[in-house]
Amino acid sequence: AKEALARRLADTASQGKLLTALGQAFGMDRTPRRIEVYDNSHIMGTNAVGGMIVAGPTGFMKTHYRTFNISADTIAGDDFGMMREVLKQRFSRLAKESGAAAEAPGLAQAEFSDQPDTVAEDLGGASPSPATITVAE
Repeated sequence: AKEALARRLADTASQGKLLTALGQAFGMDRTPRRIEVYDNSHIMGTNAVGGMIVAGPTGFMKTHYRTFNISADTIAGDDFGMMREVLKQRFSRLAKESGAAAEAPGLAQAEFSDQPDTVAEDLGGASPSPATITVAE
């Protein structure tokens, strides 16, 4: 148990250093708490899906991963159109959750800026700050 704890603490410290360096590389005032990476995929223009993976101070946060269905209205093979739809779904959900968070006591409402904040569930009542990096591939 001691060895497992030591490995976990070392991994967390290492991840923290990486996030700090990344924040400095992007000229951020604060160290990012959450990084979202988006990608989309299709098979010869059919079965289009989008995906989001999330990393934070403790490493990859697999419980926060999401997949997005892409409508048949999107032109087959239009990667930019598919990405637009995935990001629209993601940030529409964020806006909806933030609205619900504003109605719930003790939770802050997220603000939209050039660097989107974490989802309302991650705010935990703290003031929102631009501490998320979103990368779309």
